[in-house]
Amino acid sequence: MKAVTVTDDGDADTCKTIAVISGSSPTGENNEDYEQYTPPLNFAMVENGIYRSGFPDSTNFSFLQTLSLRSIVYLCPEPYPEVNAEFLRSNGIRLFQFGVDGSKEPFVNIPEETIREALKVVTDIRNHPLLIHCKRGKHRTGCVVGCLRKLQKWCLTSIFDEYQRFAAAKARVSDQRFMELFDISTFKHISKEFSCLKRMNFSCEGTVISFPPEDNDDFFSLLDNK
Repeated sequence: MKAVTVTDDGDADTCKTIAVISGSSPTGENNEDYEQYTPPLNFAMVENGIYRSGFPDSTNFSFLQTLSLRSIVYLCPEPYPEVNAEFLRSNGIRLFQFGVDGSKEPFVNIPEETIREALKVVTDIRNHPLLIHCKRGKHRTGCVVGCLRKLQKWCLTSIFDEYQRFAAAKARVSDQRFMELFDISTFKHISKEFSCLKRMNFSCEGTVISFPPEDNDDFFSLLDNK
């Protein structure tokens, strides 16, 4: 399997499309059978077994199948679309919904207890591999990941840097203030397995990619060696 093309329409939030040659003919000739893998917007690996993104649509399903997801943490209050729900059912993926309102500043009200409940799911390795997503993968997802980083003892500067990479010009002071004040003292029973999670290189079935803004040469080299 070999990565052969990457397309990008110039939108910073739009993920690249990966065109893959799926094989060759018995005679050794190239089989021009291309398969498209398109990650959801703002897709990235958070940790071993934990991913983040914006809202996936049907064009992303083939890519999501490569992750062998066990769970999805959905952070919007709206009902999950039936086409997405059917994808989850057909792939044995469990949906955890934590409805967080997407209001804009200055009317942002981030429910701390809801974020805590979401984090309990995220930190339970029985739910991994897991994808966290909201609408665009910026604010609500960014808050959950930022609070997760506090559990992992990241400094605030690094937490804010990661948040701003995805939120960019739409970064919210209220989100960063929430992460700064989030109390992790009640999370006293995080599993040892989770606390030891580290970034690892994966095969295509457990991808190590980041969209945006990291360079993804490592991912393409993984595909090249499939």
